[in-house]
Amino acid sequence: MDREDKIWQWMAHLIMIVLALLCILPFILLFMASITDETSIITNGYSFFPEKFSFEAYSYLWSQSDQIFRAYGITVLVTVIGTAASLIITSLLAYPLSRKDLPGGQTLSFIVFFTLLFNGGLVPTYMVYTQVIDLKNSFLALLIPWLLMNGFNVLLMRTFFKTTIPPALIESASIDGAGEFKIYWRIVLPLSMPVMATVGMFQGLAYWNDWNNGLVFVTSPNLFSLQNILNRIMNDIQFLTSNSGTSSSQALASLPSETFRMAIAVIGVIPILVAYPFFQRYFVKGMTIGAVKG
Repeated sequence: MDREDKIWQWMAHLIMIVLALLCILPFILLFMASITDETSIITNGYSFFPEKFSFEAYSYLWSQSDQIFRAYGITVLVTVIGTAASLIITSLLAYPLSRKDLPGGQTLSFIVFFTLLFNGGLVPTYMVYTQVIDLKNSFLALLIPWLLMNGFNVLLMRTFFKTTIPPALIESASIDGAGEFKIYWRIVLPLSMPVMATVGMFQGLAYWNDWNNGLVFVTSPNLFSLQNILNRIMNDIQFLTSNSGTSSSQALASLPSETFRMAIAVIGVIPILVAYPFFQRYFVKGMTIGAVKG
């Protein structure tokens, strides 16, 4: 490697280090803000080097640990079951759409694409799920709305199947006597791990970060997801601090409302940060190949 190549290599490394720091620093600032004293934040703003540390926000969260642990369990369960089921349903639709010999394939693809442009709106959706399907205050209310696929994910997976799975391989398996489902299960899925991991990441993030379904369809505290329970705790703190004018409630004004927001974000994002590196190589490959127009 000559001198010019080494210079370019070092410059590329330097640029990537700077970009990585730009991605990491906001999370560091988020964590430091969550352990900063509430008064320091109000006085000096957010800082990587707080004037005074405080774990009061996490102490308050720990006092609500029973609710939070239950909500964590519900969120993990919904995310795991929903992501796995959604991958199966999405791939079962995307694979036939990728086949040129599917009767009416273009029409079905247009119908899927049409769902990206228009939807029924909140009121019709609420009426269908609560009055027709009767999902209100049930575990399925957190699972079904996101489970009914996403047009973008279907088209992304369809394009991957169309551009990556050789038609000759499918034809060869069919000549050897394999049925359509066996081809899908034994050949297509094992060759599609990058796009499965990519779509799985999308769906997992959607389930993990979902708060709208819990807000609209769930009123029972025993079914609150992590995002819903944290949102309700934060609203409680805001209400208490804004209504602490009486002498008996002066102590409520010292509740860590600002640092509590940061602590909520920390405990909500940590599982995703831990899981993401395991999917990163599949995620990048799946997005690159699946985004090619088919």
